[in-house]
Amino acid sequence: MAKLHLLSNAHLDPVWQWEWEEGAAAAVSTFRAAAEFCREYDGYVFNHNEVILYKWIEEYVPELFEEIQELVRLGKWNIMGGWYLQPDCNMPSGESIVRQMLHGRVYFSEKFGAKPTTAINFDSFGHSRGLVQLMRKAGYDSYLFMRPDDHTVGPEREFRWIGFDGSEVMAHQTYFYNTLMGQARKSIEHWLSSHEGKPLGLMLWGVGNHGGGPSRVDLDEIGKLMEARSDVQIVHSSPEQYFAELTSQAADLPGHANDLNPRFVGCYTSIIRIKQKHRLLENELYVTEKMLSAAAIAGKLTYPREELQQSAYDLLTAQFHDILPGSSVQPAEDASLRLLGHGLEIVSRLKARAFFALASGQPKAEEGEYPILIYNPHPFPVSGVFACEFMLADQNWKDEFSMPVVYRDGKRIPSQPEKEHSNINLDWRKRAVFYAELAPSSMNRFDCRIEMLPAKPQPQLEIDKQAIRFSNGRMEAVINTGTGLLDAYLVDGFSYVKERAFQPVVVADNEDPWRMDTNRFEPDIGSFQLMDKGAGSDFSGLRHALLPSVRVVEDGAVRTVVEAVLAYQHSRLVLTYKLPKQGSELEVHVRVFWNEKDKMLKLSIPTTFSDASYLGQTVYGVQTLDTTGQEAVAQKWTAAHSAEQQAALTLINNGTYGSDFKDGAIRPTLLRSPGYTTHPIMERPLIVQDRFSPRIDQGEREFTYWLNGGAADERLNAIDREAVQRNETPYALSFFPSGRGEKVKPLVILKDEVVQLGAFKQMERSDDYVLRLFEPTGSARETEVDIPMLGISCAVALAPFEVKTFRVSVREGTISEAPLMEED
Repeated sequence: MAKLHLLSNAHLDPVWQWEWEEGAAAAVSTFRAAAEFCREYDGYVFNHNEVILYKWIEEYVPELFEEIQELVRLGKWNIMGGWYLQPDCNMPSGESIVRQMLHGRVYFSEKFGAKPTTAINFDSFGHSRGLVQLMRKAGYDSYLFMRPDDHTVGPEREFRWIGFDGSEVMAHQTYFYNTLMGQARKSIEHWLSSHEGKPLGLMLWGVGNHGGGPSRVDLDEIGKLMEARSDVQIVHSSPEQYFAELTSQAADLPGHANDLNPRFVGCYTSIIRIKQKHRLLENELYVTEKMLSAAAIAGKLTYPREELQQSAYDLLTAQFHDILPGSSVQPAEDASLRLLGHGLEIVSRLKARAFFALASGQPKAEEGEYPILIYNPHPFPVSGVFACEFMLADQNWKDEFSMPVVYRDGKRIPSQPEKEHSNINLDWRKRAVFYAELAPSSMNRFDCRIEMLPAKPQPQLEIDKQAIRFSNGRMEAVINTGTGLLDAYLVDGFSYVKERAFQPVVVADNEDPWRMDTNRFEPDIGSFQLMDKGAGSDFSGLRHALLPSVRVVEDGAVRTVVEAVLAYQHSRLVLTYKLPKQGSELEVHVRVFWNEKDKMLKLSIPTTFSDASYLGQTVYGVQTLDTTGQEAVAQKWTAAHSAEQQAALTLINNGTYGSDFKDGAIRPTLLRSPGYTTHPIMERPLIVQDRFSPRIDQGEREFTYWLNGGAADERLNAIDREAVQRNETPYALSFFPSGRGEKVKPLVILKDEVVQLGAFKQMERSDDYVLRLFEPTGSARETEVDIPMLGISCAVALAPFEVKTFRVSVREGTISEAPLMEED
């Protein structure tokens, strides 16, 4: 006899067309009604996931929470999914996905004794293949999801989902996650008639999209249907019960060794401020954890687990699939930015606490020196350009310039002054920029001395009528003075880009923040153009000078900085190129003043590759991306790879996720300007036509990219570490240490050039620490892990894309492999 598992649930977005307070109110109402039905109807089981909703119930209606705990014990209420919430499943980092599961597991275990084995993300807009390994290691054997729901891979099917490392989970793609009030029986009957001959099925029912769940009329009608259908067994069930029966078919299920994308490609870009702040909190949280771990193990402070948890909860909440993708209303955007700001404020204070503790043992400054301390949180040396601002001992009112010169261990290193953030036109505040290599996982000391000059040194780079030509012996760059764009970029004599690279391109778009009607954005309808001297100077706020719109603004021993100002209709844009005197990495900063509607802004970087594949970082993995102009999603980096020329051009970002690639051009997406929560409904206008409607991301926004070219093997092996360096930046501060105490030994060192440190933090329910490693290239590797503070080390072998977790015991001085979810 055929069997249909009915999964009663209530899809309840904490935030969407409403703010979180309304989401909490809906959760209370929904859970109260569901609890009543669980007691009243024999055999009925209610399913729900998402820690955040249960935490609201626990805080605001504790008697209802206790009732749910009792229903769980009786088997009438099933804790489903086990994650903190249903996040976006493409943009959060691999470590963030681990935390979604970890904080979900800890909460549901402590409050309900529950450990679900089916992960649930009904409504997330696509799914990274990197989820599979993490789910498997977290104790999940199955996955229940809906999107992409455009029928390209469904809409309903069962398959084996295969991860980057070869691990597998059973997956079921459901047609939808809810039913209309009073229509559940009709929907079940439709499912039965359209699935005749299917021996085993699963169907979700319950009023959703703002809670509701089961209703009395639906439960009564479903009961009648169960009695009327003798040809099929219809049962109230749970995901685990369904997949337990599907297991017998697992070997015959088709395999899917790819991501589950794309879907709703506008969500890779909409509300960019949330995306950038989310990335920043990710970066700062994981850096701060490493710094606090070092300081705590060294005995300099007590690890502040509870404070870090509060910041982590802010991060996990902001990853919700209607917050991070930018599909919520404007008040929810404002609230989400406050939420992220709250998390950032917590970690900024903790980071400073760790920094001052880690400065122990640093010698006092000599007379006339200004110390600069930089903590490198990474377990490998970090080379690059660093900057630090400080105040002179006193104001200098003379017509002269106090030149900061940076030393390390008494030896002068390449350094230069650059304009400080302040606009006080006085020789007082200083910004020193210098090139250095930082020792791994430790505090690095530099000293700045002052040399008096008649005036600040002026740029020495010569500019001809057509271009600014730059060369450092390894890298060459040409910036066109007529366009403000990059016309050439060569590394070791090899040309990587065609003319007009970093062209800001305007693309046709519409009012829909999800962009439900397409997987690509087209056509291009315009581009930013260089402003003339007068317009450019006016825009730049210059009252006493008329400057060319492409100009050298800084030049010294470390780098040359070139600025260009461009315009498109009602919008303006500043491109800033930072050209290093060492190495091949070109930094480009974009400041946009955006005032367009129903348009998209991209940067176009045409490569010289004719056969390129396109790659991007994803959840603890690397995803091959589309090369036909379809919008793609990736995390900290993308890359164009030419097998024919054995070369690669990589592009790191600091908080953008969408891009496309076509005809050899990398095109990261900066901004969209749709309406807030503008949902297509039949043939109706997308947005009301009788008033002003605010649009997403109007105003000033900033972006930073790092471009680097080289041999393919070298580039693709290095890019993951470079991306983490640019995002989880070493912490620099001018600070006069006391000279007391002992220097802190390095926390952890990896003895290879590729393996990544995903996390180093204290465990959630133990005083031991977690160390997580990841192989980011798809090749088996070995490394040696040293923990100098504890005098221990171990050799580690990693399979391609493997994530491994280790438990570090300070008390016992040991390191041993451990479960991902930190169980004993």
